[in-house]
Amino acid sequence: MKNDTLISIEGMEALLEKLGMVEAERFIMLIQREPFDYTRWREKQYNHKSVETIFAEAAARRAGLRSSKKKPAPYRRAKANKRAHA
Repeated sequence: MKNDTLISIEGMEALLEKLGMVEAERFIMLIQREPFDYTRWREKQYNHKSVETIFAEAAARRAGLRSSKKKPAPYRRAKANKRAHA
């Protein structure tokens, strides 16, 4: 099981990869500003899909990520920035 720090890091990387820096920050501000009902959000997110369907989609996505040899773009940029400022 992943600890909270690792989940936070991976979650931020996913947001940055999908939304970019500005939209990721806006998303975080929206979540903090609005009342958030996790149960309702999950129901809408999965649109009442079966566990089998969700599992199949997750397995396909994971297989696709494993076949990718490159690190996500935000990771590469962060590493390049560290080297530039060192």
